[in-house]
Amino acid sequence: MNSSLPKKVEEIWRDVLGVGEGQETATFFELGGESISAVRLVSRVEEELDVRVDVGDIFEVDPNLASFVDTVVARAAEDA
Repeated sequence: MNSSLPKKVEEIWRDVLGVGEGQETATFFELGGESISAVRLVSRVEEELDVRVDVGDIFEVDPNLASFVDTVVARAAEDA
């Protein structure tokens, strides 16, 4: 696995959701996430990291940053 993958996922998450300091444990919906931001998040992960993530995962799980990183890393490992 690419060791920089978690950091890149974090950068995308922070950029798409406008996450500030002290909001690391907030969930997607607590950060004001909605369908458009879910699509942007998934699209950027796919485009920039070549890892497929399902928009449905975001709506079903309402992940925080750590759990979203875990999901992307797991998907990357499946695709490897």
